[in-house]
Amino acid sequence: MSEKKKKPQKLKARLPRGFVDRSPADIRATDEMVANIKSVYERYGFDPVETPIFEYTDCLGKFLPDQDRPNEGVFSVQDDDEQWMSLRYDLTAPLARHVAENVNTIQLPYRTYRAGWVFRNEKPGPGRFRQFMQFDADTVGAPGVQADAEMCMMMADTMEALGIKRGDYVIRVNNRKVLDAILLAAKIRTDDDGAQKLAVLRSLDKYDKFGVDGVGQLLSVKGRTDESGDHTKGAGLSDDQIDLIMSAAGWNDPTSGPKSELSDGLTLQNLEEELEGHSVSLDGVHELSAIRNLVRAAGYDQDRILFDPSVVRGLEYYTGPVYEAELLFDVTNEKGETVQFGSVGGGGRYDGLVKRFTGQDVPATGFSIGVSRLMTALKNLGKLGQDAVVAPVLVTVMDGDTEALGKYQQIVQSLRAAGIRAEMYQGNWKKFGNQLKYADRRGSPIAIIQGSDERAAGKVQIKDMIEGRKQAEAIASNEEYREARPGQFEIAETEIVPEILKLLASQAEDRALDGQ
Repeated sequence: MSEKKKKPQKLKARLPRGFVDRSPADIRATDEMVANIKSVYERYGFDPVETPIFEYTDCLGKFLPDQDRPNEGVFSVQDDDEQWMSLRYDLTAPLARHVAENVNTIQLPYRTYRAGWVFRNEKPGPGRFRQFMQFDADTVGAPGVQADAEMCMMMADTMEALGIKRGDYVIRVNNRKVLDAILLAAKIRTDDDGAQKLAVLRSLDKYDKFGVDGVGQLLSVKGRTDESGDHTKGAGLSDDQIDLIMSAAGWNDPTSGPKSELSDGLTLQNLEEELEGHSVSLDGVHELSAIRNLVRAAGYDQDRILFDPSVVRGLEYYTGPVYEAELLFDVTNEKGETVQFGSVGGGGRYDGLVKRFTGQDVPATGFSIGVSRLMTALKNLGKLGQDAVVAPVLVTVMDGDTEALGKYQQIVQSLRAAGIRAEMYQGNWKKFGNQLKYADRRGSPIAIIQGSDERAAGKVQIKDMIEGRKQAEAIASNEEYREARPGQFEIAETEIVPEILKLLASQAEDRALDGQ
């Protein structure tokens, strides 16, 4: 007896973890936001440049904060010449390669902006994706802190160009040299290739997520265990070391910390006094004071740009000033809890990235906006996606012969030539009722109908889908509906474009009134 042949299993459609499909609304909202950001960057004199999503792995470097994985946080493949390539994890490392490769032809200072997808091979979770969009601006070849001051001011202007009012955001500024001085004062080990230093910096960078207590656990010998039971190894610091770091960062003193109501000038003064007793360099504090003087002279007060020794930034390549754009309003998270939105972008000075290729010092500074995260914030504020795109006008198909189809296509093209979104029905034309159902589901504002009789007379039927839906709600029976033909009228073919334009304008006015 022959065995019954097993039916082959269908391939299961599944989205990779940490990745998302984007809807038309999200894409249009992103385009709207990116256009606003571009306008600010262009006003500051920056020009666009584009680099590929793949780079040679060694050119990208190992600067990610999450390095406890075999491939150190990046997606990599081996080329046919046995060279390893990786998807870019940010837009800054590729820019450094681009500058180094073209250093003899580009004009320094090199002022550019870039928008694009980046990829992190990290553990996905709520609000944490493996693919996300960044929008960067950088100045390469400018050694003075005035370039850093300009970046901070441009970040503030960008927030306001996106409709985020003062008081709902702040640009927080620190300096890696300050952090280095604090770590030196705390006698953090550097004899293990900087592993402990990096662990400390990554722990401090978690302040917004875990608070003072959580950071203290991450700095300790014991480490931190989260609600899911996952344990993060601690940096191995003593209680005295932790206290010194917390004190210098201002976390132990409500009068000088990140949430201080006092001036950031006093915060910097307190920081300088704290570090002076440990015989460490104060260059970082002096650079922050210089940046502060520049932005204040330009009219940017601490309600827009605030100097805060708690800002770290997780990437290893920063060498000087670092800054973050933080949103201050509350939102509801996935658990229904009210939380502050937090950081939507950041950056800093990275004078060593280009040097990796050239062997020569090439100063650079820049910042990156997390486009997806910022888009979520703008939606919460009602600042994005308010102007909904109107669905296409649908030209229905009553006859399937070549002559009739050509006529329908002619109508569609005349609408498109007038700047009207339009489409001809492409499904089974023999079931006309399905065409109107399609128009309803599509959200089409208008359907155009022409049978053989109308075509012979040079006429078309115009169906106002929006008005039709309103009128249909008040009609009790199918007979009434057919007799009433709600929201439908006849016009000459020659009047299609002006009548459609007039009807669309009337619908737009109704939508505006409904929104008031």
